Amino acid sequence: MSSILIVGKDLPDGLEMAEAFASSGRSVFGVAKSEADVNSFESENIYASTWNKSSAVSAHSLIIKAETKLDKIEEVLFYFDTNYFCSKFEIDKTEEISNAVDVMMNSFFYSTSELLRRIDQKKEKIIVSFLVREYPSKYEMLTSKSPVSVPAAGIVSAAQQAFISIAETFAASAGEKDYLSVLLAKCQINNEYYKNEKQIADWLAQSMVSIRAMKNPQSVKQATTWNKVGSKVSTGFSFFK
Repeated sequence: MSSILIVGKDLPDGLEMAEAFASSGRSVFGVAKSEADVNSFESENIYASTWNKSSAVSAHSLIIKAETKLDKIEEVLFYFDTNYFCSKFEIDKTEEISNAVDVMMNSFFYSTSELLRRIDQKKEKIIVSFLVREYPSKYEMLTSKSPVSVPAAGIVSAAQQAFISIAETFAASAGEKDYLSVLLAKCQINNEYYKNEKQIADWLAQSMVSIRAMKNPQSVKQATTWNKVGSKVSTGFSFFK
């Protein structure tokens, strides 16, 4: 049984994803929205903690708490659900910018930075996945056909692009570390898996198993290739732009 840390969609909102990983035989550690939710899911082998998304110290503490509870972290999933964040930040309001940046940007800047530092300290084999469930911006709706009538707020679209950049930068370091493997995955709005988080989680779980089974160390090209959710991932990655 392996263990996974999930960052990006707090419990209980991200419970469907967490449950899918737990049902695959993994011990799961996630982030809870409040202290009242921290112990709500332990019967399902899902553990959690709260953290301050605007603090590097808190991000480090989250990783240590996950290591302590799970014994060790073998997999990590950073999950940017753009559609979900659209419901949290529906319109661009000046008074919400600071909170939006903390929730959708700073949290990933701090947690990925602290994780990479911890990985380099321990030098134990680990698979880190980045999943973005995309949603069209106003620009994309104006320049291409879109199945939605309401675009993402500007701050959400900017955060989505920031997450993609964070993921690519993180993946680029994989070639220097034979103990680190990375999976980049996009799920566009026209993907058949888009509305089913369980299917997405099942695909991720199997993909990580495939990466772990690779005979040779992962190359930078493999680590930095974006994969389409639902595509076959094995020793050769299917390209997705």
